[in-house]
Order: sequence, then structure tokens, then C-alpha cells
Amino acid sequence: MIEPRERRLDSSAGEICWFEWGAPSDRPSLLLLHATGFHARLWDQVVAALPHGTHVIAPDQLGHGRSAKPASLSDWAVTADALLPLVDRFAAARLIGCGHSMGGYVLTRLAAERPDAFAHIFLIDPVIMPPELYVGAADAPVPDPADHPVARRRARWDGWEVMNAHFAARPPYAHWQPQALADYCRFGLLPAADGHGWDLACPPMLEASVYQNALRTNPHDWLGAVGAPASVIRARNGARAGNLDFSVSPTWPALGTALAAVRDEQWGDQSHFIPMEAPQRLADLIASEL
Repeated sequence: MIEPRERRLDSSAGEICWFEWGAPSDRPSLLLLHATGFHARLWDQVVAALPHGTHVIAPDQLGHGRSAKPASLSDWAVTADALLPLVDRFAAARLIGCGHSMGGYVLTRLAAERPDAFAHIFLIDPVIMPPELYVGAADAPVPDPADHPVARRRARWDGWEVMNAHFAARPPYAHWQPQALADYCRFGLLPAADGHGWDLACPPMLEASVYQNALRTNPHDWLGAVGAPASVIRARNGARAGNLDFSVSPTWPALGTALAAVRDEQWGDQSHFIPMEAPQRLADLIASEL
């Protein structure tokens, strides 16, 4: 697989790292947005399965990967708006957008803010909840990230191979394509500041703040402004055992109807982690619009 080029750009919230495969052409460029706690290189297996020559741009979202690390992320709209300079850079090419989980949420805001920039958006099991769950959430006190279980995630590793071996037999990672798990580990660690080992590129406390504030900014405020044709892909149905249970879909079942989606599918054999479990199937779907 061809290695991407690593880029940087300034945003209102700090520096954003992004990766680029290929070059702009007469076909749309593809913007890929990852989920909470992950990074842009987790798309590598999807990119490898796309038609040859596809121009792909994939950022590390704010607080993730090699992008700027604020103290916390209490407003998901800020996370989205930090990517507007990247969208503006390629808007003339008419983008195809594909966002997974939080990335799908972020993609709806980008498509609402830049309605002429997108030819199609793919929302892959986005964490967009029923409207009533957002009522009053913005007025609640900002919680302490230390109170969230994700804050206790192991942050330091001796190397990506050790991390890979640790997760390989554990759910949900055991259900991922092995190479996708390797990409998560290989590119999800950064050299520790003190020179001893490797640290998660998304600090656990920062990741915890993302989860804690998932309802604070209401996406239903802008969904009506999304004009691009949309495809909504949802994981299997089922009752969630808690906010961190992603064996089933967290997506509002009526989202496709609300967006007048041209495609609203449930992939009942997949969990929430569709890009990691079925990269070829997802790449084939994206290619249908390229």
C-alpha cells in the first residue's frame, strides 16, 4: 500500500494534522473522518480497497493523533469547525465525505456549514441520538473527565506490538480485521515526552471528555441545513448495555428519514466498528459514488 503524505494546517482551535493519498483529479476527493479515540490512519485498510488513484484526505481530529491537544473537548461543534479550513481547501473538487461514529456527527456539521462543498456524505453508524436526549444537556455542569471510565484506560506502552498483542483477543478488537488493529496500534502511539515508552496519541482524559460531552451540542440544530445526498449505514440493532457498549448501533433510527437519505441501510452482521470489521465492503460502497 502507498504511504500517505503527512500534512499540517492551522485552525481556530490549533494545528490539525492530516494525511493525503493520491492527488486531486476530475473525480471527487474523499474526506474520511474517524471516531472518538482513534486517528486518521485507521482508515488505511479502507483506502487500500478503494479504486486506484482515488484522492483521499483524512485528518486527525482535534485532540486526536498528531493534532493539537486542548485540555478537554466539551463542544463537539468546535471539533467540527476546526476542520473547516481543510474542507475549504478542497471544496472546489466537490468532496465525498465519510464519517464514522463521532466522525459522522462532525461530517453533518461540515456539510451544513459548507453545503456546496459536498457531493455526497456517508454517515457510518454516527453517534447522533434522538432529539429529546439533547434537551437541557447544554445547561448541565461540565463533568470532570476523571469520573469517566475511559480516563483509566492504559495510556503507556512499550511499543505498538505489545499493544497489538494485548488487544488482539479482546472484544471489540478481536472482531476487527487484524491489519486494522495493527494500524490502530502502530499509528495510535506517540513517543512519551519523558523518553520512556510510548503514549496513546489520544490521551485518556481527553477521550473521556469527548464521551462525557457527547450530548452537550445538539446536531439537530443544523441537520436541516445538510443539503448533500446522504447515505446512513447503521450497525445491528439491540439494547445497549451502557454508553460504552458498541456491539450494537448508537444511531437514532429515524436519522435517515430526517435527512431524506438516499440510502438507509442496516448492516446487521456488523457492530459499531464497521470500518475496522468490513473495510472492503465499505470501500465498495464509497466507490459507488466516486
